[in-house]
Amino acid sequence: MFDSILVANRGEIALRVMRAARSLGLRCIAVHSDEDADAPHVAFADDAACIGPAPAAQSYLNAEAILRAARRTGAQAIHPGYGFLSENADFARAVEAAGLVFVGPPPEAIKLMGDKAAARRRVAEAGVPCLPGYDGPDQSDARLIAEARAIGAPLMVKAAAGGGGRGMRLVRELDALPDALARARAEALAAFGSDALILERAALGARHVEIQIMADAHGATIHLGERDCSVQRRHQKLIEEAPSPALDPELRARMGAAATAAARAAGYRGAGTVEFLLDRGGDFFFLEMNTRLQVEHPVTEAVCGLDLVALQIRVAQGAPLGLAQEDVRLNGHAIEVRLCAEDPAAGFLPSTGPVALWRAPEGVRVDHGVGPRISAHYDSMAAKIIAHGPDRETARRRLIAALERTALLGPATNRGFLIAALRAPLFAQGAATTAFLDEAGVDPAPPLSEEDWALGALAAFLRGRRASRAAMVSDPAGLENWSSAGAAAWTARLRAAEAERALRVSARGAALRVETGAAAFAARIERDEPDGATLRLDERRVRMFHAAQGDALLLALPWRDLRFTRADRAAAAGDQAGPGLVRAPMHGVLTDMAAEPGLEVAQGQRLATLEAMKMQHDIRAPAAGRVKAVHAQAGAQVAAGDPLVEIEEP
Repeated sequence: MFDSILVANRGEIALRVMRAARSLGLRCIAVHSDEDADAPHVAFADDAACIGPAPAAQSYLNAEAILRAARRTGAQAIHPGYGFLSENADFARAVEAAGLVFVGPPPEAIKLMGDKAAARRRVAEAGVPCLPGYDGPDQSDARLIAEARAIGAPLMVKAAAGGGGRGMRLVRELDALPDALARARAEALAAFGSDALILERAALGARHVEIQIMADAHGATIHLGERDCSVQRRHQKLIEEAPSPALDPELRARMGAAATAAARAAGYRGAGTVEFLLDRGGDFFFLEMNTRLQVEHPVTEAVCGLDLVALQIRVAQGAPLGLAQEDVRLNGHAIEVRLCAEDPAAGFLPSTGPVALWRAPEGVRVDHGVGPRISAHYDSMAAKIIAHGPDRETARRRLIAALERTALLGPATNRGFLIAALRAPLFAQGAATTAFLDEAGVDPAPPLSEEDWALGALAAFLRGRRASRAAMVSDPAGLENWSSAGAAAWTARLRAAEAERALRVSARGAALRVETGAAAFAARIERDEPDGATLRLDERRVRMFHAAQGDALLLALPWRDLRFTRADRAAAAGDQAGPGLVRAPMHGVLTDMAAEPGLEVAQGQRLATLEAMKMQHDIRAPAAGRVKAVHAQAGAQVAAGDPLVEIEEP
């Protein structure tokens, strides 16, 4: 038994674990980097210790610093959360060697399942079906290319260590294999410290279905049903649900039996997930086993009525599970989305910086650790929003409504994309596969409508009116919007998505008229609040949030987020950014610079590679031309907005 627990993680999962631990009467200890000193998980904890600078390698991945923090704060157990050191067998072993309890599986199980090659071999021996592939020790390009020819295209190149979509490449044509091997190796080495790879036949158009298992130290191993995680981008999950629309009770029982067999073969204890690909014919194949709590565990909790973190902790304290397979009942349907700080219009590049406004929706579960800023040093996920209902359609509609009431302004987010994805007929029908982004036709950056421009004008108008009121000695409400020339008018120039508009709002009493240059709307403000407004635009009632950052005006509308620039103010401030200047889209390390002065480049050609938020991101030419200057070299640490390459257009 133990009565204090240190959570070796940050953000929403650190808060999630500490809430469960506190419900069990445990003292909760947080660790944090210098960057996270004012983070919510630190404020929530009973005690906290700084473990190093912002880079994860010097803090959350620094096992010795975490163990020192545990000794200093009197922790008796360590919960790793997910990510960072959660699947590091050496860390689990070091925790136990220090006389502490590791809230997770035995180090031997972590090591086995953390090596995808060894895991494939072990589960195959236990009768679990696997895709044809190569998982041998010869990692030379020649051997991998030869094995790929035998497997045939399309195939997947995957890091043997780690997960989360890092070190993974889909190869549709074998000619692209050498580059895929090099890129996968580099990403895997940076993320996991190992560049070992495996090859597997690609099952295109399959579903990604995973089985949640729980095992105790007394011989009990059960499964808690499945989650469907097919909606992904860059092999990272965006939408997860339980149960899967594709499974019937018979298939669920077969996949559950395979998952528990894999867990027993690994000598497993605690919470874990066995991931499968389910093809259109109903055949399933082992992908990997995640020896930790999953990001998407809340949907399982919602349909099973169990607290998985509390179960983890009790198992770690030596208690039996207290339930058998026949005790597991699935109730209703749950869907989760990952609200990420990333820009869908820029190929889902991570977005960082200060948070101007955060408003979580009510009536659904929201797991988050949103603090004053989104850091470039950590994962881009800011929050998880989970809706539960008696059936799938109810859960889907509740989740859409919740996202419409959500605002995270400052960095760009995928909120609008998530709403569009949930509304897509393919998802509504329960037919989404891992090819969803290609098949559903969801536009990650739809063009601005005249209504969007009008709402931007109204937000700017309301913020300007509030500033004027604040500057007044008195506030003669009866004279507001009065002009001796008739209707009072306000004008501004706003820029968004490479377009610029001159906008006009005229007011006569409470009645407003908005002109966008191409359309005109009647408007009336029903409620004006410091961070938003409820208004009528023609006959449509709209609730919006808004905030400002410098010359940027930020809006969260029920259907999308918008970022406008006050073009008149930017011009007055001397904004000289030309179309040929390529800037860093975020903080990170420049791992490669392919551009050099005098080089002729085509539009979309890769200029450089930036490593940020544990991923490698290609920086591409916005237009064809000649490289005039290169402002940074490989190995440089760059900040968001730093100039990288200057291109002269022909």
